[in-house]
Amino acid sequence: MKDMKRVVSLLPSATEILARIGGVEMLVGRSHECDFPIDPRGGLSEIPAITGQKTGYDPGSGTDAAAVDAAVRAAMESSSALYTLDEELLVELAPDVILTQDLCDVCSIDLGSVRAAARRIGEKAGREPEVIALASETIEGVWDDHLLVGKAVGLAEQASRAVFEMRSRWIAAESFVNPYTEGPVVGFLEWTDPLFVAGHWTVQMIERAGGRHPLNECVPRENMGAAAGMQAGQRVAGKSIRVPAEAFAATRPDYLIVCPCGLTLEQAVAETKKLAAETEWWGELPAVRAGRVAVVDGNQMFNRPGPRLVDAFEWLVGWLNGREELVSESFPYAALKRPS
Repeated sequence: MKDMKRVVSLLPSATEILARIGGVEMLVGRSHECDFPIDPRGGLSEIPAITGQKTGYDPGSGTDAAAVDAAVRAAMESSSALYTLDEELLVELAPDVILTQDLCDVCSIDLGSVRAAARRIGEKAGREPEVIALASETIEGVWDDHLLVGKAVGLAEQASRAVFEMRSRWIAAESFVNPYTEGPVVGFLEWTDPLFVAGHWTVQMIERAGGRHPLNECVPRENMGAAAGMQAGQRVAGKSIRVPAEAFAATRPDYLIVCPCGLTLEQAVAETKKLAAETEWWGELPAVRAGRVAVVDGNQMFNRPGPRLVDAFEWLVGWLNGREELVSESFPYAALKRPS
C-alpha cells in the first residue's frame, strides 16, 4: 500500500473498524484486547500488545462478576488505573496515528495517558502522531467513526464504501420490523452482579428491532419532535446504568438477553446460570417461562461499537421477529432452555 500509515490501535472496536475499511496491514501495535479479525500475516497475536489489564474476570481466582465490579469501583474511587500502557514500546513503534477512545473509563486506557505518550513520541521523533479518540454513543456515530478513521489513515474512499454496505444491510434487516405495533419488552443485561442494563447504541438497536427497553429507553433529542421515521437517529439513550433487581424484574421482559461486557460466551453462560440459581425472581420472568432467553458473547457483539454491530442487529431483528433467515448459524449466542 503506497505511503502506508503506521497505526497503533488501543481499542478493539477501532481495530475492527481499521480492518473493515481495508487497513489492517497498517497496524503495528494493538491493545491486549484486540482479537479480531485474523489478519493475512498470521493473526493479531503477531502484533505487539501495548496495554495490559490489572483487573479481569477469572472465576478460578475468585474474580467473578461481583468481584470484578468491586475491583473496578475501588480503582476508580482511588483514581487508580485499570490498565497498563507500555509507553516505551509505543514510543519505539513511532506510529503516525493512534486510535483510542474517550467514552468509557472502564473500557480501555485513559485518553490522558495516550496523549502524554504521543507528546513523548513527538519529542523524540520530531513528529507527534495524530491521536483519534472515538467517543460514539449512537449507531450513526459508529458509522461516522469509520469515516473518521478512514480519513486519518488515508482510506476515506474505502471507509465511505464500507459504511454504505453496512447501512444497506442494516436497512434491509429493519424492513422486517413492523413499526406500527407496540413491541415486546426486551431485558438486556450488560452485567449480572450487580445488574446493569444496556445503554447508548444498544438501546437504539433494541428499539429499531421492534422492542422496548423501559429502564433506559431512547428519547428524542431536543426539538426533534417524535424523532420517528427518517429521524430515528435523533432518538438516543444514556449510558448503561445499574438497576435494582426488583426494578428489573418489575419490567417483566418478554425477551431477555444477557450480554456481559467483555466476557466470552462460556463465561457469560456461567454468570447467567449463577444469576438464575441465586435469585427468586428469575424463574418468574415471562421471558424465562417462555424460553426466550439468549446469552450472547459480549466480547464480540453489541458491546463493541464497530462493524459487527450490523451482525448483532441482524440477529436481534431475526430473534425478536421470528425471522430465522436473519439468524446466522455462526452468531455467538446460546439459547437457554425454559425451566422444567
